[in-house]
Amino acid sequence: MTAHADLHRVWIGLDDTDSPHSGCTTATFDDLLKEISKIENVEIIERRLVRLWPFAERRTRGNGALACVIECPKKSLMFLEELLSNFFKQLLTELEIDENSLTSPALIFSSKKLDENFYWEAVRQKVDLDIRRKSLSGVKILSLENSDWGLIGASSAMAWVPSENSTWELIAWRFPDNIGTKRNITSSVVKKMETLHPETFVNRDPTADKGLIAPRTPCPVLYGIRGSKPQAVLMAHEWIQAQSGVEKCERFAIHRTNQLSDDHILGFSRATVLTKSIETKGAHSSLQVLSNGKNLTLVAFKEGGDVNRLLRKLMPGDRIDWLGMKSPDGSIHLERLSINSSLPRITGRPICCNGKTMRSAGSNQPLRCLICENVVEKYWLYEEINLDGIELINGWAEPSPSQRRHLSKPLSLGVPLSSGDI
Repeated sequence: MTAHADLHRVWIGLDDTDSPHSGCTTATFDDLLKEISKIENVEIIERRLVRLWPFAERRTRGNGALACVIECPKKSLMFLEELLSNFFKQLLTELEIDENSLTSPALIFSSKKLDENFYWEAVRQKVDLDIRRKSLSGVKILSLENSDWGLIGASSAMAWVPSENSTWELIAWRFPDNIGTKRNITSSVVKKMETLHPETFVNRDPTADKGLIAPRTPCPVLYGIRGSKPQAVLMAHEWIQAQSGVEKCERFAIHRTNQLSDDHILGFSRATVLTKSIETKGAHSSLQVLSNGKNLTLVAFKEGGDVNRLLRKLMPGDRIDWLGMKSPDGSIHLERLSINSSLPRITGRPICCNGKTMRSAGSNQPLRCLICENVVEKYWLYEEINLDGIELINGWAEPSPSQRRHLSKPLSLGVPLSSGDI
């Protein structure tokens, strides 16, 4: 849409209004946008749901933040600012915030586009709160006087620049009287929904035969349906709401998201395995590799499924490709893993007398047994790499859908194409 000369584009961001026991920033943001939509001639251009760095110290399970772009007549800008201020004041009276609370809400709005680097910084690494706060000089921030952690997520969501490959999520919220009760959405209904609406994805884990759209927390969200297009998630939502026995929603909204983008990683890296894997308590596995000239520790958690199983099969000398994130302790937490199984795994020179290995007689010379002096042509012993019991997609292993991060791109949507350096 081309903005009218009298219309001003405004970016609004919100984060950190929920707690482990109640609330949901998506629902709070929907409340806010309903109030904004009452302003005459204001148009909500797009809602955005952005997931950020999974290792952030202060985060919710999905570590998401909300933003929107609106167009507002110049004469209404002052009224909009007053509305936002009043909304935030009311929000603070409703939130359960005390000296031990981790809830640190922030509402930000700006008539200029924020630096896109705010997003890339927050999706790939730890953000220094003081630096971010200073970088937002001149931007209107509503927050607590002594706790404004939410401004990191809110500003990062505002700074995100969507691409043509963005995904979409329709979030449906529950009627207030139903919050805290069991959600009635069966796996069979979700399975049929994905079959009938193939442009939706990662809404079910077929390995565990369970749906993934409904959260397990006592929050206001009924479900979230992910897909490739707004119309795809809308049609799936309308279908599922029409099914007998499915809990009806009070309201819903469609968000453009960075989910399934792999924005949190730089691309895959190649490596040579240096050690056998070590299995720790809980069946987590780790080993050492040489990757891009650096010695790194790769870690695969039990929940990683085939990634964990493949890591435990690796031997020194194997050539692999990997995708993962550098954790605060410097190790790499794997998200996908591939081994070059076309290269034979060399086990050594042939054995002759008394279990002794035959030795080379020199450059371009045969092998010789030092005991019986038997001579044979030079060759290596090797074995095929056994990948039985591991499901690979174009050579790659990945966790089951229920164990993937919101940001991780499923192999069903394409394999990594570029190499990175972590």
